[in-house]
Amino acid sequence: MLNEMLGIKYPIIQGGMANIATGKFAAAVSNAGGLGLIATGGLDAAKLEKEIADARKSTDKPFGVNLMLMNPDADNIADLLYREKISVITTGAGMPGKYMDKWKEAGAKVMPVVASTALAERVEKQGADAVIAEGGESGGHVGDMTTMALVPQVIDSVNIPVIAAGGIADGRQFAAALSLGAIGIQIGTCLLVSEECPIHDNYKQALIKAKDNSTVVTGRSLDAPVRILKNKMARDYLKLEKNAASRDELEQITLGGLRRAVFDGDMNTGSVMTGQVCGQLKEIKTVAEILDGLMDGARKELDRLKNISL
Repeated sequence: MLNEMLGIKYPIIQGGMANIATGKFAAAVSNAGGLGLIATGGLDAAKLEKEIADARKSTDKPFGVNLMLMNPDADNIADLLYREKISVITTGAGMPGKYMDKWKEAGAKVMPVVASTALAERVEKQGADAVIAEGGESGGHVGDMTTMALVPQVIDSVNIPVIAAGGIADGRQFAAALSLGAIGIQIGTCLLVSEECPIHDNYKQALIKAKDNSTVVTGRSLDAPVRILKNKMARDYLKLEKNAASRDELEQITLGGLRRAVFDGDMNTGSVMTGQVCGQLKEIKTVAEILDGLMDGARKELDRLKNISL
């Protein structure tokens, strides 16, 4: 199981959410029994170094860093992760191959996020220790395949462990991921409504009010799909996409959108990234309560399944 592989209490990783997954938030997740991740989206190496220091001040448990490989400062960040001997590195938006030997030399476990079997096979050849198979139900940047379809196909295509991500917010979904063959899960959306999550309260309340059909995917015309909460910005964006607007016109709408949502609480023109499970979120809880609830729910569901006869 993932917890044995990483030396943590629960087989649960917190997703690397840009502008949200700070050092202190990662520490809170690690202290609660999961693996907290610091996100590098919007950070350069110098800013990341401060977040790593914050995490180390706040926890003595393992934590990791998610490197968005499209980050303009990716090379310097990769060097920093080596120097800081970060124990777990997850990656997205690119291929981590050129950094792999250095990271492995420092003892890191490297687990790229993948949205297809082809990408999973490529990163396995590059030396990945595991892959995080993320379905399109997730928030933020998404692929086309659902978690239910993606995870078993990735498992069948590689010889390294697979972690399931996308569309997981309670014990039933956790148990389903394990039933598909995953060794653990990565979660994001359900942690947004934690007390410790450093997003604006408007963001949290919008998610609690959300329903099953409250999200939409923008950016498909640019080959950069992003799942967000439906709001004025999303509607304006989709209208422009329908009318074949240029990349510049579309990017003008989203420029700074995530920061407006996270820091200013702008639920109209902000980019409120969230997964489809937002409709399951009913109240604000501590990170520990969320993780404990996932574990208890999964155990109960697996026990229930033992009594089913087919």
